[in-house]
Amino acid sequence: MNQRLHRRSFLKRTAATAGIAAGTSLIGVPSILAQRSPNSQLAVAVIGCGGAGGGNPGSAAGERAVALVDCDENTLGKAAERIKDRAPNVRLYHDYRKMYDECSRDLDVVLIATPDHHHAPAAMRAIKQGIAAFVQKPMAHNIAECYALAKVAEEKKVATQMGNQGHFGEAIRRACEYIWAGAIGHVTETHTILGRNFGGSGGRPASKPVPEGLHWDQWLGPAPFRDYHDGLHPFSWRSWREFGTGTIGDMACHNMDVLFWALKIADAPKFTVECVSQSGGSDEMYPQDNVLRWEIPARGELPPVVVNVYDHGSLMPEIMREVEKKHETKFGECTLFVGRDGLMQTRGTAGGWQLLPADRVKDIPEPEKTLPRAHGGPVGDLFHSMKNGITPCSDFVTSAGPLTSFVLTGLLAMFAGAGKKVEWDVKQMNCTNIPEINQFVTRTYRSGWEL
Repeated sequence: MNQRLHRRSFLKRTAATAGIAAGTSLIGVPSILAQRSPNSQLAVAVIGCGGAGGGNPGSAAGERAVALVDCDENTLGKAAERIKDRAPNVRLYHDYRKMYDECSRDLDVVLIATPDHHHAPAAMRAIKQGIAAFVQKPMAHNIAECYALAKVAEEKKVATQMGNQGHFGEAIRRACEYIWAGAIGHVTETHTILGRNFGGSGGRPASKPVPEGLHWDQWLGPAPFRDYHDGLHPFSWRSWREFGTGTIGDMACHNMDVLFWALKIADAPKFTVECVSQSGGSDEMYPQDNVLRWEIPARGELPPVVVNVYDHGSLMPEIMREVEKKHETKFGECTLFVGRDGLMQTRGTAGGWQLLPADRVKDIPEPEKTLPRAHGGPVGDLFHSMKNGITPCSDFVTSAGPLTSFVLTGLLAMFAGAGKKVEWDVKQMNCTNIPEINQFVTRTYRSGWEL
């Protein structure tokens, strides 16, 4: 089975819930892109110009930068200054809704790197108008948004991409190809260290004046209004439930990507996920020190697999400590694959892989390279795909949607509490054994910021 195509079942399995038939594929040439010359310039808007999006204005200026959007005047001004020689007429906005109102007819693609709660509202406005969309990981703030974005991207035949950078490298492909070739036999368990510890406990800090130059209403966007307070802008929002997605949302699209792809997790119509242990947490903030465990049933010829995930290295299980000693290796952000015939590790953000012991690779026939290779990093691959009428590597329909919605079920287990198994039905998009958990599958949007 083509290893790229197996994840199309994401939309097929969700058709009943989404109200669509997923019969049209971005695997074919999208009609709105088919006539573009590979040498032509794309008209690009950037939403979110700081942090992980700091390089996007330069990428836009390498094509034709139409607009920059950021709710922080200081960040926006610095971004415009960096590209002024290449894009002297770029338009500046603090609200992407206004940017779309004024610029959408002149756009081919938007590059989005905002706090997580803006990913889906910003991307959906583009996709509905036939504009290609890139978003940093995670693809969305909640599971329902993943389904919704994939549905509309499929309907509109619009190119989409998520910025899980390791997905574009050679290492993830070789790891998959070696596993599929039987290098370690059938994998029965995995252990992943994410390498962060976002979250906390307690309520909101005291209100403070909005910093000069920060457009607070635009920063809040779809979230309920609150006064400005410490711990949000520009980075610590990841710990807060209204804005970020905690450690799992920040790092799992990187560090669980290999196992999700290699073990064909998207082919499982149902699974369970449990938060084995955690600390802290509140109505405002995510729990910390989470240990999560997914139990995935058999997928075709693949046996059941238990997927264990740890927020950070201090939670490392005994099996990983034993492997460190036996094979003289050191686990940081990584995944350990335990197969019936051997071990493999992949390093953080899918940046490398090796069999354990490392010299065992000499005894394994080198498998054929069967997977399509990327054309540059996330943004470069998207631009290449648009100009050549092919599917981007981490598109919403076959890749980013299935991966992100899977990892975000970990949040449901956190909210259920330690020791409670969440039974998840992929097709129905709901928890079947703890109905009250389904309130966290989606969110309520502030008026004017709906999808």
